[in-house]
Amino acid sequence: MKGLGRFSRSIFALILLALLAGCGPASHRQQSYVFGTLVEVTVYGEAEDKARRVTDQVLRDFDAMHRSLHAWQPSDLERLNAILAQARPGTPARAEVAPELAAMLKDAAGLAELGEGLFNPAIGNLVRLWGFHTDSFEPRLPDARAIEELVRANPRMTDLVIDGSHVTGTNPAVRLDLGGYAKGYALDRAAAYLRSQGVHNALVNIGGNILALGSKGGTPWLVGIQHPRRAGALATLELKDGEAIGTSGDYQRYFELEGRRYCHLIDPRSGRPVEHTRALTVVARGERAGTLSDVASKPLFIAGPQDWRRLAARLGIAEVLRIDATGQVWVTRGLNDRLSWEKDLPPATLVD
Repeated sequence: MKGLGRFSRSIFALILLALLAGCGPASHRQQSYVFGTLVEVTVYGEAEDKARRVTDQVLRDFDAMHRSLHAWQPSDLERLNAILAQARPGTPARAEVAPELAAMLKDAAGLAELGEGLFNPAIGNLVRLWGFHTDSFEPRLPDARAIEELVRANPRMTDLVIDGSHVTGTNPAVRLDLGGYAKGYALDRAAAYLRSQGVHNALVNIGGNILALGSKGGTPWLVGIQHPRRAGALATLELKDGEAIGTSGDYQRYFELEGRRYCHLIDPRSGRPVEHTRALTVVARGERAGTLSDVASKPLFIAGPQDWRRLAARLGIAEVLRIDATGQVWVTRGLNDRLSWEKDLPPATLVD
């Protein structure tokens, strides 16, 4: 039932988005279930046949990408992981991969460095140890010694050498999981494809990672930011052309045990789920807004109260909303000026 509740909340978020988008006669909207979440593509101001054709293609591309990048089922990424696990001292493991996957891994490695290792796609073994590699989560704690061994092994993206289409690994503890990168990358690919087809007004939503193109008939796209502890929006935001919004939260992929919540966002330094943050939202813009919005929310979520603002500046993110473990909302002034808050909420704390 808990899993059903999380799924229902995701459905509510997409329904909310659809209502805010205000789909009218000139809109075409399609939904699917990809990347382990609900996906929605809305195209505005195009003929029905063209809108259907391009949204069909976007969803097909998403599905193909999901099958190629799945870390736990047969896929290009899973095959790479099997080879990387064979690395031994003095004997690196080497594999040839598709050029696009090599480019993605190189990009993810650079972003991991910017995020000071808190965004770390190499900790797939920790994700699996906690049981977050499946769609249902058993309420159990991993063996503490197993956690400590993986933390000591210190798998990180710098354990990989990427030369053209060849990937060489030196640490057998590395297991790649691109779950914190692929959705944003998919947003950017969808945006590039839609623009190439002459579509200038669209909204693409992959489980709350949202990218906007143009507007809705001259009106900005209006999206909701999910409240982490109840159904409905915390606030709404007008998303401008080329902007993307990404949220990391403890309210979709988690389990509870003895009154404590354990979410899928794991701190690589401790090997344990983060408990000091409930949700963190970022707004990104530019050519790679989708990728940045997906990636940046992770290290800022994990960093905690002392470091999230410094890391945001390092990643080039100026607009952030953070909700801590007590429910207190912290928001940068630039983002606060753009938000319409729901009623009956405690005041947010503004930060520079």
